[in-house]
Parts: sequence; structure tokens; C-alpha cells
Amino acid sequence: MKQYYVYILLCGDDSFYIGVTNNIERRLIEHKTGKSNYTRIRQPVKLEWFLMLVDINEAIRIEKQLKGWSRRKKLALINESWEDLVEFSKNYTEYKSNRINKSSSTSSD
Repeated sequence: MKQYYVYILLCGDDSFYIGVTNNIERRLIEHKTGKSNYTRIRQPVKLEWFLMLVDINEAIRIEKQLKGWSRRKKLALINESWEDLVEFSKNYTEYKSNRINKSSSTSSD
């Protein structure tokens, strides 16, 4: 059974690179030796997170999903901060509204 990996690298400029590969060891070497356009000028790179899957379509779907996430949501995933991940997954408008309501409910009448 073939294995695929979705992975997140932290680059030297503090940006994230998210990718999919069927050989994570080879791909990391490529990133570290400048054989990837994005990471070539953003050295050093460090593997921060990965997920192994057996379905390439699922791996691609997750890669695209992660690329759409905010930086703080990616950090919550990397740090396994599950409560933050749930909080940051809420609709931004709902999140902003809840923060306003919480602030106003703490004021005295």
C-alpha cells in the first residue's frame, strides 16, 4: 500500500510551506538542498508537522485545506493546541461577535 504525507515546514523567514509527497525523507532533503523553488531562498527549513495517508486524493484535499488556514490555526495544529484549533476554526464573524459579547458581559451594570 502506497503512503502519502501532508507536511508543514517552518522556513527561515518564519513562513510556512505546506506540501504533499510520497517520500517525506527525499522531499525534506530536496527542501534542505535548495531543490524546491519556495524554500530555496528561505533556508533553513524545519519539519514541524506531518500526516501519513494512504489516499492521494485525501492528502491533496488536506493540503489545500491547510493552505487556506490562518497562521494561528496552523500553529495550533503544530502545537497540538486542540482547544485553540477548535476556537480558531469558528467562523471569524462568529468569533469576533463572541469576543465582543464576552467583553461587554464582564462590565458592571
